[in-house]
Amino acid sequence: MEYSEALKLGKKEYRSRISRGEFPYLPVLDEILSQADIRTEQNMGLVHVPLEFVVGTSTLGRTYSFAANFMPILDEETEFAIKWSNLADAQINEGIRDPIKAFEYMNRYYVLEGNKRVSVLKYYNAVSIPAYVTRKIPKMSDDYDIRLYYEYMKFNEITGLCSVEFSKLGNANKLLALVGHKGRWNEDVKEKFAKVMFDFSKVYNFRGGNRLSIKLGDAITVFMEVYGFKAMLKMSESEYNTNIIRVWKEFAAEAEHQSVNLVLDPTEVQEKKSLLNYLIPQTPKKLKVVFLYPRDPKTSAWLYSHELGRNYLDDTFSDKLETSYVTDVNENNVEDVLNDIIKKGANIVFCVGPQMMNNSLKVAVAHPDVIILNCSLNAPHPYIRTYYGRMYEAKFLSGIIAGSLTDNDKVAYIADYPIYGMIANINAFALGVECVNPRAKVYLAWSTTKGYDRDKFLAENDIHYVSDQDIITPNDASRNFGLYKTTEKGEALNLVMPVWNWGAFYEKLLQSVLAGSYKNEGSSESKALNYWWGISSGVIDLICSKHVPYGLKRIVDHLKSDISKGDIAPFYGRIYDQNGVLRNKDQKEMTHQDIMNMDWLLDNVTGTIPSMDSLIDKAKTVVELKGVEEKKL
Repeated sequence: MEYSEALKLGKKEYRSRISRGEFPYLPVLDEILSQADIRTEQNMGLVHVPLEFVVGTSTLGRTYSFAANFMPILDEETEFAIKWSNLADAQINEGIRDPIKAFEYMNRYYVLEGNKRVSVLKYYNAVSIPAYVTRKIPKMSDDYDIRLYYEYMKFNEITGLCSVEFSKLGNANKLLALVGHKGRWNEDVKEKFAKVMFDFSKVYNFRGGNRLSIKLGDAITVFMEVYGFKAMLKMSESEYNTNIIRVWKEFAAEAEHQSVNLVLDPTEVQEKKSLLNYLIPQTPKKLKVVFLYPRDPKTSAWLYSHELGRNYLDDTFSDKLETSYVTDVNENNVEDVLNDIIKKGANIVFCVGPQMMNNSLKVAVAHPDVIILNCSLNAPHPYIRTYYGRMYEAKFLSGIIAGSLTDNDKVAYIADYPIYGMIANINAFALGVECVNPRAKVYLAWSTTKGYDRDKFLAENDIHYVSDQDIITPNDASRNFGLYKTTEKGEALNLVMPVWNWGAFYEKLLQSVLAGSYKNEGSSESKALNYWWGISSGVIDLICSKHVPYGLKRIVDHLKSDISKGDIAPFYGRIYDQNGVLRNKDQKEMTHQDIMNMDWLLDNVTGTIPSMDSLIDKAKTVVELKGVEEKKL
């Protein structure tokens, strides 16, 4: 009787596959792989394998006995049918306990011995089966699926879990960090995670999450990023339901092929007025705009440029908004600070620091009526918009000046954090140098690495022209900013200063809020919105001092105008990295996504991207969140 029902399921699957022009039998691992594809084999021992991941057979011998869903297709009078029925009886009476033998490849299992046991257990909707597993490890390559599998193998080694899969690079490592256990998981951690996984998946799938194009591992990572592992352990089914509905846009964004929608230029907005506005004069309540800083702006050139932007808002919109700021905000207290200022009536919040992003999400989800933005790049969160500037455009022009003026074919570039955007700045500067002086080299140093000594670095390499931090720090009298030349007396002769005009950005953004067009920007609600404006918007600029030769300044001004109009792109044509790999083809402009995600250095750069271990402690938090290493294996 049971075999008859299983046979119906098998034949139905067979016919369905044939009608779609698909192979109707079990996949055969020997036909999928050749020895050239495999780097090595690894004995995994006895593993409880999720049955949904058992998808085929190792050899051709038994594949024609089963349809692609592992249900039988041989007639009921065959010896095969008798053996299958005996196994079905054994499963009903005492349960099948004998392990099968299987090969694992790319987290899918192909049976060497025990095909009928798998078939019977799948028929009875069992969850897993014990198996002696040999893993076939493919050779590492740039193929996305293979890189994803290598990341999974690391996750599997630490957690011992086979059933958690991911569709996006970085999520496995992110989930490990969110759970927070150091080293291999013990039974207590496994038990807690299993509870969280069960509770979450029950509600998530009920809400239709299993119809999204992401894996369950991706979804739980997204959810845990908002609410945290400890909070999830205490959540009731009702709370899961409420919170999953709240963060649905985050799941949808994760499912997007490209989850960040870049806004490259400000949109002109006009405030719409109804007839009622003219007949009845109105005095609307002032918007409350709050800036959150990691520390006192006077101690940081970067934060001070934003503080100048806040002051500009006060002068420009004094009748429509009031601004304030809070200092010493970090990843540990940003949630409390946000809840406090929202309680006091904040309408718009600018978090000036990527380290505030993750712990701001929960507040942003809970208060969708409050506009929260984070000053960072490439963060895929629809509930918090991010903003940054295409500083690489100004760095390209600065590099042209440096390459023209260097007296020994050497130029230094002092960078701080190896995060998104910084690598583009370095490479654009190097491209500018190369355009006018193909012999010149750019010597790279990082101010956030252990043992950094600027003067020693310049002296050892005999470098006189230096690109340093963008603007002066208010509490520091040093002239070591922008592009400068070091004199024989050790003083800095300032040549060029890249400019972050945050006042222009904040003004244009607030105009869109006041005009009521802010919420309609972007092409999709499920996509995160990242403002990434450049020279054309006025947010980025370059100021030359009197020490730049007049003729060179004329050329740079002309190029700046062309970049602003879109006639020139810094990253255009053949571009090679330090290893001689062609990163951009001739007669082609590099995509904005490729610029944003750079994790390589140009071939005329001498230096490397620092590892996490080489950074000073205060830099690690920022780099852990937005560092270019986060997507590496």
